[in-house]
Amino acid sequence: MVSSRKRLDNAYKNAKIVEFDDDSKFILFSDCHRGDNSFADDFANNRNIYFHALKHYYAEGFQYCELGDGDELWENLTFESILNAHKNVYMLMKQFHEENRLHMIWGNHDMVYRNKNYVKKHLSTYFDPKVGEDVKLFGDITYNEAIVLKHCRTDQELFLTHGHQADWWNFLFWKWSRFLVRILWKPLNVMGIADPTSPAKNYTELIKVEKRTKSWIAENNNLLTIVGHTHRPRFPEPGDIAFFNDGSCVHPRSITGIEIENGEISLIKWQIATKDDGTLQIVRVLLEGPRKLQDYKTN
Repeated sequence: MVSSRKRLDNAYKNAKIVEFDDDSKFILFSDCHRGDNSFADDFANNRNIYFHALKHYYAEGFQYCELGDGDELWENLTFESILNAHKNVYMLMKQFHEENRLHMIWGNHDMVYRNKNYVKKHLSTYFDPKVGEDVKLFGDITYNEAIVLKHCRTDQELFLTHGHQADWWNFLFWKWSRFLVRILWKPLNVMGIADPTSPAKNYTELIKVEKRTKSWIAENNNLLTIVGHTHRPRFPEPGDIAFFNDGSCVHPRSITGIEIENGEISLIKWQIATKDDGTLQIVRVLLEGPRKLQDYKTN
């Protein structure tokens, strides 16, 4: 428990500060696990839903915070294969970035983004076959372990991180996990067998990770904390431990996320719905909230 606490302390202490007010709008997604569009690519099932949702948020002036595990770099050796599989998504994210509306956090599946040189080498440009040369992708993008959204007027803080700090195996031994996933679990995943090292697939481990995170929040004046990692959406009532989880983008047939708008917080889901005439449409469903952020303020 001490080490979980210490890792979360460090993430909070070194977090990037992003100021906001009641006019600011944020969408938080995590655990997209974007892959190479192979059978093992869990994101591929929901990519149309995700792309439609992100286009909506771009048009509505939202900032996008991705809370880790955006890219599946355990199963896939290179970012290039992922970029080529989901280029429309990255071109849209590029537009967010160019307008200073993109905030990226690394998780255990894209822990390589801790390394600034790796990010610069793989994410700043990409080879465009149309022009036959490298062109700008994310340029000077930086990844953070955590972000603190700080309200300009109330000084209320929202702590955003991936959440694997409370999962000692996936924080300390992520290279070993990556090896197991690449060699053993990716082929088995194709056959429909789940990876037991993942807290999203291992309920006992999931409960432990959530418990450690909640203990840390309670020790830190009930700091409003938003994580991903376990893929399990959480939205507490005011007065409870302020532990939020935005879920994931790899639920069966839907994605979940957290919206912050008008000084309020909501848990939302995007899914495919069938109209009466048999046509399909992608719809946004409000799951929890909106609740005033001030309702979670403790001082």
